[in-house]
Order: sequence, then C-alpha cells, then structure tokens
Amino acid sequence: MAKFIAFDKPSAADKWVNDIFDRTDLLGTQPELGREVPELLGSRYRELIFGSYRIIYKVEHEIKILTLRNSRQLLSLSDIEQ
Repeated sequence: MAKFIAFDKPSAADKWVNDIFDRTDLLGTQPELGREVPELLGSRYRELIFGSYRIIYKVEHEIKILTLRNSRQLLSLSDIEQ
C-alpha cells in the first residue's frame, strides 16, 4: 500500500508507514489492546483497526504481526498460518 501511495505523494506514504509502526509499538506494553479477530473467536489472533485496515497479530510469548488487510476482507486461518 505504501508503494501505491508513494506514486502520488511519497511523504504521505512515509507518514502512513510511520503511523502503522507507532500504532503497533503500543503492543509491546499492551498486547491485549486489539480485539479478537471476529472470524477467529477463541484464538490468540487479535486485530488493531487502523483507518480502513486491520493489523492482524498473534499473542504468544512475543507479539507477531501477521498481515495488514483492508477492513472489508474476511480472514481465515489459511491466510495467516504458515
């Protein structure tokens, strides 16, 4: 997404990426900040809403950011498990 934004305005792309990092930095001290992923209730997968995007992460002994998705996209385990 940042590359797409950068075509029109590189500074806006930099701000967008920095804002995402600022938002996810909070997870270091507040891992339960996001809600459970509605499609995967009862799992350790959580999400932060960032504008019209979902930052999907997993809480274990560390926080793992798994994907960034448009809010309109549904998520399945096959989208995030390797």
